[in-house]
Amino acid sequence: MPAVSLPTSTLARIGAEAAKTRRTLLSAATVKGVAIEAAWVTAHVAMYPLGIVEEQVRIQQERHSLEGLPPTQRGLLVGDIVAAGTPIVLVHGIFDNRSIFTLLRRGLHRRGFGSTYALNYSPWTDDIRSMAARLGDLVAQVCDETGHEQVHVIGHSMGGLIGRYLVQRMGGDDLVHTLVTLGTPHSGTLPAHVVPLELARQMRIGGALINELAEPAPGCRTRMLVIWSDIDQLVIPQAHGRLDHPDLKARNVLIRGVGHLSLPVDGRVIREIGTTLALLDDADPSPHTSNTM
Repeated sequence: MPAVSLPTSTLARIGAEAAKTRRTLLSAATVKGVAIEAAWVTAHVAMYPLGIVEEQVRIQQERHSLEGLPPTQRGLLVGDIVAAGTPIVLVHGIFDNRSIFTLLRRGLHRRGFGSTYALNYSPWTDDIRSMAARLGDLVAQVCDETGHEQVHVIGHSMGGLIGRYLVQRMGGDDLVHTLVTLGTPHSGTLPAHVVPLELARQMRIGGALINELAEPAPGCRTRMLVIWSDIDQLVIPQAHGRLDHPDLKARNVLIRGVGHLSLPVDGRVIREIGTTLALLDDADPSPHTSNTM
């Protein structure tokens, strides 16, 4: 594989951001988050082989009886049975697979969301645009086979860019009610400059795809929940995990002290997702706002 040559300015910026990240990681408030990230990486490595096989779309039976349900699930079904039944499609990041969502799926199920599906892809053969088209096919298939008019999409890391490209550039906003992104480099990320893969090049700061997503997107109807972390070691600068676009209904939520791979397992993240998806009303109480947890 040929060596990657980087401009001096890029190398200097990577060095400066790395130094800033080291200072953040040394703070007492983030030591616990780093430890949790290390533990979750170990567990995820063990589960990774289980997520390699492509998941088949299977209709998951919706539950309409309250018998035997814990209070959280019962409350969602009573409050909004449509919200409880809306399918959720999960999209992982580069070099990962659907196993990253194991605990998130479990947490959503405990909160009353019964239908989750996952899209797998290979970093060696696909690019973000082609994966967005594949995601669109899966979303349409899930809608057709479940009878629901819309789904929610949750994307971790690059998976969020795949979902965003679908709803913003390919007309997928008619089928995607809510897009949730976790640790997604919406404005690009410096680590992508040192990985010699097409998928990584598409996540570079100032790259063609990142610039395309910054273009106007009038009429995009998908609601967006954007969750980012102040110690994300793969989204650098970390603030590039935010989504600030005048045409998009995006609510940014900063989760402090959580590493990149730990975002899908953090209890605060799962609660925020569950609370958001339980409200299907288009009148989102706080679009274009930011919160910190």
